Amino acid sequence: MDAGNRVLRRELAATVKLAWPVVIAELGWMAMGVADTVMVGRISPEALGATGMGSTIFLAVGIFGMGLLLGLDPLVAQAYGAGSLDECHRWLVQGLYLALLVAGPVMLVTYGIAYTMPAWGVHTAVVDIAQPYLHVVAWSALPLLLYAALRRYLQALHVVKPVMFALVSANGINIVANWALIYGHMGFPALGPVGAAWATLVSRVYMAAVLAGAVLAHERAHRTGLSATPLRFEPARLARLLRLGTPAAMQLAAEVGVFAAATALVGRLDPIALASHQIALNMVGVSFMFPYGISSAGAVRVGNALGRGDPGGVARSGWAAIAIGVGIMAVAAVLFFIVPESLVRLFSTDATVVAMGSSLLLVAAIFQLFDGLQVVATGVLRGLGNTHTAMISNLVGHWALGLPVGYLLCFRLDWGVMGLWIGLSVGLIVVGLVLLVAWTAHLASVRKTLQC
Repeated sequence: MDAGNRVLRRELAATVKLAWPVVIAELGWMAMGVADTVMVGRISPEALGATGMGSTIFLAVGIFGMGLLLGLDPLVAQAYGAGSLDECHRWLVQGLYLALLVAGPVMLVTYGIAYTMPAWGVHTAVVDIAQPYLHVVAWSALPLLLYAALRRYLQALHVVKPVMFALVSANGINIVANWALIYGHMGFPALGPVGAAWATLVSRVYMAAVLAGAVLAHERAHRTGLSATPLRFEPARLARLLRLGTPAAMQLAAEVGVFAAATALVGRLDPIALASHQIALNMVGVSFMFPYGISSAGAVRVGNALGRGDPGGVARSGWAAIAIGVGIMAVAAVLFFIVPESLVRLFSTDATVVAMGSSLLLVAAIFQLFDGLQVVATGVLRGLGNTHTAMISNLVGHWALGLPVGYLLCFRLDWGVMGLWIGLSVGLIVVGLVLLVAWTAHLASVRKTLQC
């Protein structure tokens, strides 16, 4: 028993060691959106809601492209676990090709959504701000996708500190650029919310450049043979990457997209409801980044163990990641329950916004554990090469159950934005429980296969 506990403690420590820079990076990613919301929120509730809506819409589109690159997680991690660095390099090259191919469609879809916004019934004051914001932020698609490909590669090789540095330092650049471009400092014109979009674009170009430099620096230091890797386009590898990445992309799009759809529906209510929704969404997004970072680490640890042919390591890595993710979200739930008003006041001092946003955070407190469970379970399943289960669970749980229930409560029973959040909570709870069962069953299958 003592030996087993020591092994489990070592696994927990190894997971935390790999995960903490990734968690900081995820928080840095979320902090950029929070900074935009806070700085634009000083202008008006309409500006806050519109910028948040624009950011959420782009994320819903861009996350699909980033999700396609999640196929790199198991492929690079398993190759690294098996000691095949040349395979890691080949997958990186194909990942970069995929990023180049996907960037154009992401931009076009973003422009198309911006063009059709007036037909959604969104408040005119919100549309007038969100459209120009989207027109600018769409250009960040290519650097964002290149960053995603480079990041997946570095994480799978356990080189995670450059990822953390890129996001943390990008936040400083984003804040300064926001200050200059939103309010008109340092000789720049006051562009308002559109200035936040330009700041986001600059920050994402910087992030991609930093990780490209990190990959080159790692190669110079360790001479792993990356420079000798063929740069040819390999359709067979790209097809395999897409087979793994497409379900992961659909899962992410389903999860993020349901919140984007909810944001669009809230936009039909009034600017106060939209601002409250956006603030609560930002807070939930911050807490989500903790288990999301753990999820990435769990995918790498599970993939490494699978590449070594170690069934016990697969189980320990997966359960350690799940335990850490759920534990962190328990802390978030307590904070949302105890100090909701203080958290909302970080974004707005409007009394109506504070009251409504606080109520939404109380709903969020209920689903925190299940949100952490579902995202970490998704990651450890991805480490095993299973990306279909999470896709199906999210599509059914969010779109066939959560969003319809939320729509019914919001618009048919007149519960307003609170009804939408209750519906989203139902979806998250169901998805979390289903993925926990799926991980347990898939783990048993993998153990049997490896032991044979």
